Amino acid sequence: MNIFFGADHRGLELKNKLVEYLQEKNIRIQDFGNYQYDPNDDYPDFTQKVAKAISQTADDALGIVICGSGVGVSIAANRFKKVYCALGFDENQIKHARENDHINMLALAADFVNFEKAKILVDTFISSPVDNQEKYLRRLKKLDQPLST
Repeated sequence: MNIFFGADHRGLELKNKLVEYLQEKNIRIQDFGNYQYDPNDDYPDFTQKVAKAISQTADDALGIVICGSGVGVSIAANRFKKVYCALGFDENQIKHARENDHINMLALAADFVNFEKAKILVDTFISSPVDNQEKYLRRLKKLDQPLST
C-alpha cells in the first residue's frame, strides 16, 4: 500500500506526525509537502499533487490531505476524476465512507482533530476494505459521468 500526503501550513505539524507514525508501521509514504511552515502557502497546491497521484495510480494507493478545516482540501481533491475524498471526524463515518463510497482520499481538519484522534481516523481509513456490491459500483460510475446541464 502507498499513502500520499499533502498539507498546507495549518496541517503541516499533523501531517509530519502522521507520516512518522505510518513509517514506523512500515507503510510506504510519499509526501507532497509542504515541507516547511509557510503561512502564505495554498492548500490546493499540495492537494492537487496528491489527487493527481491517486487518479493515476493503482487501487492500492490512498491519499491523506490536511488543512485547518479539512474542507478546502476536500473540495480541491474532489475535482479530479476517480478521486473520492471525504472529510473525516469519526471512525464509523470513515469506515462507512471507505466501504460504501470507496473513498480513496481522507481529508483531516488540523484545527479540530488532535494527533491521537487523527491516528485512529487514519488507521480506520487504511484498514477498511471497499465493498464491491453492484449498487456501490453503480453509484461511483454515476459520479464519474459528465454533468448534464
